[in-house]
Amino acid sequence: MPPKTPEDPEQNPYDLLEISQEATEAEIRTAYRTRSLKVHPDRNRNDPNAAQKFHALTTASTLLLDPLRRLALDAQLRLQVAKKQRFASYDNKRKAMVSELEEREKEFKKARMAKEQERTARESENMRIREEGRRMREQREKELELQELERQCARTKPESNGIVEEEPPAPPPPSDLDTTIRIKYALSSYPALSTASALAAHLRRYGEIDEGTVVMSQKVKKSKKSKGLVDGEMIVTALVPFNQLGAAFAVVSSAESLKERGMDVAWAGGSEPPILGWLRERGELRGPAANRAEPLPTKLTPEGTTFGSFPSSFPALDDVAPPLPPAAKTGIDYESLTLLRMREAERARLEKEILEAEATEGG
Repeated sequence: MPPKTPEDPEQNPYDLLEISQEATEAEIRTAYRTRSLKVHPDRNRNDPNAAQKFHALTTASTLLLDPLRRLALDAQLRLQVAKKQRFASYDNKRKAMVSELEEREKEFKKARMAKEQERTARESENMRIREEGRRMREQREKELELQELERQCARTKPESNGIVEEEPPAPPPPSDLDTTIRIKYALSSYPALSTASALAAHLRRYGEIDEGTVVMSQKVKKSKKSKGLVDGEMIVTALVPFNQLGAAFAVVSSAESLKERGMDVAWAGGSEPPILGWLRERGELRGPAANRAEPLPTKLTPEGTTFGSFPSSFPALDDVAPPLPPAAKTGIDYESLTLLRMREAERARLEKEILEAEATEGG
């Protein structure tokens, strides 16, 4: 490899050996021996650069003793001398332009190297991201395979004994009208039931009722005869919310006997609450007509209505707690005030439903 020959004189082999370009081979060898003895590391133990200097002398002498490489070196040195001479003949303006061009070339090379380094770093980052994505994908696939294996084990485990276990159906969500019934009767048939409190007291034998949320509407019958009602009669429509579902179910179960006495009873939502069907499927709810191997305990009301059994969560008709006496009531606290506002909102909603239903029937 030819040595570097910049303008620095220390890099010039002739200058290192202190000879001219016209020196012969013998002069080169003599100069090398003389210079190497001066800079040899064994004679310059205190000089840390002695080995480097000795190596530079050896390289310079080897280059100059090679005729072909020396010929190339001489040509390069002549070009450098010519360039110096040509540059010296330039005026200041041309010197500035040449210097500027050289600086631009250096900056361009530096920018190109920086861009290459940036491209290499970007490729390395992309490769790292791809490798990380591949690793995460493989981990996710393993997790999915494990989950699928667990599901298969869970499906095959109940079938190991030849019995397939079915999950019980989930209970339906509760509704605001689950414990509310709709009652309709002629006021002439029940003149004493002209107020909400009187109607609540009449139905309290089925279960506890919150009188504050009973909604009652009275309207004169103007349409054609329907359901045993006569034109001009005062018809009462009421929505009665019970505190527990068992009480409301007991009233609806007595709908046929109550209808014979001029009182129509139905669920406020228009159909049976879904929770009753769920309880019936579980065998925890039986109506009055349910068949049993042994008789069910029943209770006879003053009107002679007989009720069937209810789930254990339903209230027993004999265990209904009597209302608290006025002396036991305390002042209205925050919880009571909140409950009162909720009842007022429920009452307003029920009144709106009654008015809409009456408007539909009247139309």
